Amino acid sequence: MKKKTVLFAGLGSIGQRHLRNLLAVSPVPPRILAYRTSRSDRIFTDDLQVEAESGLEQKYQIETFGSFAEALRQTPDITFITNPTSQHLAFARMAVRAGSHLFVEKPLSHEWAGVEDLLAELEHSGRVGYVGYQFRFHPAFEHIMLWVKTGRLGRIAALRAEVGEYLPWFHRYEDYRATYPARAELGGGVVLCQIHEYDLLYALFGVPQEVFAVGGKTSGLEINVEDTAQVLFRYRRPDHADLAAQVHQDFLQRPPRRNFQVIGDEGSIYWDYIGKTLQLFGAEGQPVESKNFADLPRNYLFLSEMRHFLACVEGLEQPRVNLRDGAQSLRMALAVKESLTTGQVVQL
Repeated sequence: MKKKTVLFAGLGSIGQRHLRNLLAVSPVPPRILAYRTSRSDRIFTDDLQVEAESGLEQKYQIETFGSFAEALRQTPDITFITNPTSQHLAFARMAVRAGSHLFVEKPLSHEWAGVEDLLAELEHSGRVGYVGYQFRFHPAFEHIMLWVKTGRLGRIAALRAEVGEYLPWFHRYEDYRATYPARAELGGGVVLCQIHEYDLLYALFGVPQEVFAVGGKTSGLEINVEDTAQVLFRYRRPDHADLAAQVHQDFLQRPPRRNFQVIGDEGSIYWDYIGKTLQLFGAEGQPVESKNFADLPRNYLFLSEMRHFLACVEGLEQPRVNLRDGAQSLRMALAVKESLTTGQVVQL
């Protein structure tokens, strides 16, 4: 593998995580470029703590640019789009036009306008495009995929997912009111920020035909976006009863909760992400397989994702979540937001 030039558009906590992991798994240390508008030079750790108030650029030997166009003139092999969601599409299209492979942090965008153009430009370029959904690499979800696909649950009847976490605790080192999840103009809101469950649902069952959602801004949080969503996706199946998938999202729960349940007529699955357990129940209601992930570091998912992405760039693997896949979970999320606004069932 030749030495690569890698550009980061944004080096907040998620950008720094990807940078650390890139350096950890790259056989040849890359040249690191960054387009940055923030004056902060903080260094973050894997557990979202502040390691140091300054020294980021020196620690990672980063070449910093005040213009994204100027940075692209360095012809980066790979560009990581890790800035606020509302800026993803514009920066991604510029990077593709410059001939760069592309890693876009989830979600792909905050709106649909421009998505099809980006997809067409990327496919014409022949470059790799990837969207950062690290939960695809959790061994619990890999087991769920296997159990569902091999018929361990029989006919799938329903799915329930819950994700709730108190927004002011996301990044305790900064004022939540200024962060992108709290601000509509930056592409925030619970629907887009907690979009992982939509991607997992898409990986298992594809795109649903209908969605209905209720919720919105329900709390005293100082934000201008929705903080709660109760979502019902409907999959129409011509051969038997429709499949219903219910997703709950909120910015409020203390302690946080994240779980994923798949129900079939011959068994069910319950994944407690916070509790680090996974159980497969048989037709008699007894657990037939149990997994414990107490020793699994959270960063394992991101490291696995980074290795996979680099293998895709080298032509050794195909992306688990290419840009078209990322566009499908975005379609689902935008339909949810439309239903929240209109109070109507939305067709996908």
